[in-house]
Amino acid sequence: MFDRKLKALNYYEWDKVDGKDMQHFRKVVLWLEDQKIRNYKIEERSGLRDVTSEEWPISFNKYCEDLKCPETSPLDKLEWLINLAVRLEFEDNFEKYQICPQTKEKLLQEVPVVKSSNPLDNLDFHSSAFKGGTDTIAKLLNIPGHPDHLVTLHACCKLVHKRLNPSVIANPNSIIVKGKPFPIFEVDSGTNVGDKVLANAVKCLSLLYIQDLRDLQTKINEAIVNVQSITANPKTDTRLGKVGV
Repeated sequence: MFDRKLKALNYYEWDKVDGKDMQHFRKVVLWLEDQKIRNYKIEERSGLRDVTSEEWPISFNKYCEDLKCPETSPLDKLEWLINLAVRLEFEDNFEKYQICPQTKEKLLQEVPVVKSSNPLDNLDFHSSAFKGGTDTIAKLLNIPGHPDHLVTLHACCKLVHKRLNPSVIANPNSIIVKGKPFPIFEVDSGTNVGDKVLANAVKCLSLLYIQDLRDLQTKINEAIVNVQSITANPKTDTRLGKVGV
């Protein structure tokens, strides 16, 4: 499981390492400290260097504590040490592992260019022509303009989706509001903001919030009805039934 990382670190027996073999395990740890990590001074590595000693696990645990290695299994600790060595190797040779400009340019040239057949993918959404078209649509739909033309476009999309979809056009009465208008600006909002214009804005936001809640409740009710239609009318296979013993 460590082969590729040890090979990248130029470990001499990268293809022969067996993490479950204690001698292999200890040799790798010692090599990582000697060649890559170098957290200890040379004279402080004697505990790790004596790979045949029964006290080696004690030295190894202390070594892991000094490196702030997480408390995990020995194999996980070894993998953590190898990953640390890879990171240190990269930091020490940062420029060596950077892609040279010639190679980078070649890679960019080799990237395939995908041409979409969808004309919308080729639009420039910030061009003057697109902004002018958005303003024209907004005026046709009687939607106030916004400094950000994309916000205006989003408002147009919402209006078209809710009031100009095929089902509404086929049955306009389903969307036309009937009855006496609600006197929204005459109702107390319940908050005292000290400004009439701001108070009216608060009332509008409150109604929009209530509308969102109603839409959410409608979707919840639809989900409940769909689930009940399945659970209340289970399909059974009478051929599987048995009569008698």
